[in-house]
Amino acid sequence: MLNLFFEPPVFPMASLLGGFIESSLVGKSIVFIQLGSSIIAAAVIIGKSKELNSITRNSRRFMREFLAGRDVLDYYLRRQKDVKSSLGLIYQSTCERMVKLLDPESRRSVIGRQASNESAALSSREIELVRGTCEHNLHEQEIRVEYGMGLLATVVTASPMLGLLGTVWGVMDAFSTMGDKGTVLLSEIAPAISSALITTVVGLLVAIPCAIFYNNLAGKGRKLSNDMEGFADELMGRIACEFQGREL
Repeated sequence: MLNLFFEPPVFPMASLLGGFIESSLVGKSIVFIQLGSSIIAAAVIIGKSKELNSITRNSRRFMREFLAGRDVLDYYLRRQKDVKSSLGLIYQSTCERMVKLLDPESRRSVIGRQASNESAALSSREIELVRGTCEHNLHEQEIRVEYGMGLLATVVTASPMLGLLGTVWGVMDAFSTMGDKGTVLLSEIAPAISSALITTVVGLLVAIPCAIFYNNLAGKGRKLSNDMEGFADELMGRIACEFQGREL
């Protein structure tokens, strides 16, 4: 009695493999493209996650050391080159630009810590030049944070669309074959339609996890961008307070 009602379970992977084998050349090609894009997306996700985590850790370390300095140039004059954190790169380039704008005597005094910053003042015009350098480097670091996210977004968008294209193509082939045979038997048309749906299934399997990781990485990127913008504003505010003093 039990054997009459028991049916062996059909595992999803077996159904996917069977549908892939029965699909047309176009369907197989689309599946290969989707699988290839999933490998690329996985590489982007792993690499970007490591990069953003590293930037976050290095930026926190830089901020602790920067805020511990007695003035805005203290960290820079200690010659602690920071090429890992985005904040360190913004700070380094801004300080280099500012020091170059000082007259030679003031530059020697500031670098040698022989005088306070008030004696090496910058004009409002020079402060604006320093601000331009700071903002330029800020935009470069924001681009660095966002690099690769466009490719991941493309995979999220294109995979299900390619799947839909493969499904429509497969259904067209199925109906064309049905018309040539002059039959409407479900037993003959169902396998073709089932194999046509494989590209949509694979597209969704690729797009859904990629979308989850994309949103997670985009959130981290937005936070880093906000932190960098806040640091740039604070840096320029401190420079203006400590160096702006004379007018041309």
